[in-house]
Amino acid sequence: MQSLSTVTGVVAPLDAANVDTDAIIPKQFLKRVERTGFGQFLFYDWRYENGQENPDFVLNKESYQKAPILLARKNFGCGSSREHAPWALAEFGFSVILAPSFADIFHNNCYKNGILPITLSEEIIQSLFEKTESQLQYKLSVDLESQIITDDEGFEASFEIAPYRKQLLLEGLDEIGATLKEVNHIAKFEKRHKVFFSIS
Repeated sequence: MQSLSTVTGVVAPLDAANVDTDAIIPKQFLKRVERTGFGQFLFYDWRYENGQENPDFVLNKESYQKAPILLARKNFGCGSSREHAPWALAEFGFSVILAPSFADIFHNNCYKNGILPITLSEEIIQSLFEKTESQLQYKLSVDLESQIITDDEGFEASFEIAPYRKQLLLEGLDEIGATLKEVNHIAKFEKRHKVFFSIS
């Protein structure tokens, strides 16, 4: 997992509420056993019609092809608990998702897969949608260290994140990686445990 510190780039506006995980990565593409290969199927049923690209869907527009920031409406990531949804989003290129609210399990899965889900007020999200409408390739800069979001026109907003989750993202670690940092302490504990419970 790559470390995440500052993300600056185009904001892709997905103007839909209650986007569920089956829309993010449809069930027919969940047959892979690896974590990779899902990005190409992100929002597949919205990106394609009869096997052809839907030119009206936001992520098919050239100006949003490499956007690292996704702007969404409330309850993003609802539905099933499938971890494939953040896998697909990350592989497509998204590092940050901005929304008024997230489904709880999806929210947790994002952190485990190197995506920063940021909760902002409905008013701020609405103002950002308006900016993306008035400006082609509207850009934001998200600074995880300072927990501040800015643009080049004076916009600024702060966001909350648990210190532990923040540190893992900054270091590019999932929970397993964080545990393995303590491998020497674990080995010492196991050695003491084995001696203590050994049968003479």
